[in-house]
Amino acid sequence: MTEITSKYADFEGLRKQAVTLRREGLSLRQIRDRLHVHNNEILNRLVKGEPAPEWTKRPNAKDDLRERARELRRQGMTYDRIQVELGCSKSSISLWVRDLPKPEPHHTPTEHLALMNAGLLDLRASREKERAETKRLARDAVGDLSDRELFLAGVTLYWAEGTKDKTYSRRECLQFINSDPNVIKLYLRWLDLLGVTQDRIRMRVSIHESADIPGAERFWAELVGIPTSALKKTTLKKHNPRTTRKNTTVSYRGCLVVYVSKSADLYRRVEGAWYGIVLGCRSSGQAEMSD
Repeated sequence: MTEITSKYADFEGLRKQAVTLRREGLSLRQIRDRLHVHNNEILNRLVKGEPAPEWTKRPNAKDDLRERARELRRQGMTYDRIQVELGCSKSSISLWVRDLPKPEPHHTPTEHLALMNAGLLDLRASREKERAETKRLARDAVGDLSDRELFLAGVTLYWAEGTKDKTYSRRECLQFINSDPNVIKLYLRWLDLLGVTQDRIRMRVSIHESADIPGAERFWAELVGIPTSALKKTTLKKHNPRTTRKNTTVSYRGCLVVYVSKSADLYRRVEGAWYGIVLGCRSSGQAEMSD
């Protein structure tokens, strides 16, 4: 500091020159170069109290946005509408217009609720249309299945939903149960591909005892194209009063059980094909999947 003070011993003389230059509109850098004062602390002390010239002030990039936001607020726009109009943050808008009066609401609470509900309905309809279109495109992309594709699809379906043999309980037979009508149709088409004749197929309904049993039997019989009398005795599920069932509407029709007699050899072929699928889709180096 002693060195600096000695270098700028005539401080007051320098200050007079710096103030004169400042009032002439020079920037700090220009004053520094004119007076050869390269110490920022001294330079700022020389011009202390003198405002910077207007040309050196950097313009605020948001000045125009601020004025536009205030104009829109005076027109009665909400923060949300101003945000959409200007593309800036709601927090900035709040700071810019907080001194302006809040606009009167354009709608009564009842009208506002009605508009909101209408908007929700439109949104749901749009989303449902999008879902339906996605499903349609995926469906159309599949096209007709070859016999091989149907065979592999049926093997995968059976291994997911059908009865399987266990070392502790030998069940080498095809028995399949499902509640989805389309799954049942696909399964029966697959059995037809395998050469299973109608006389080897046994079917029965499995359903809760509190449901419409005759209605369910008629539904499944009509679906598979047989008289209700051809169905085996329906299996009734006891209702547990401590549980709450969701499947209690009129659309609940239980499940259809499809059993193929004399199917031990066919079952073994299906099991072998399933593990063929597993091996066929393994990535390189992946460990072999167990039974």
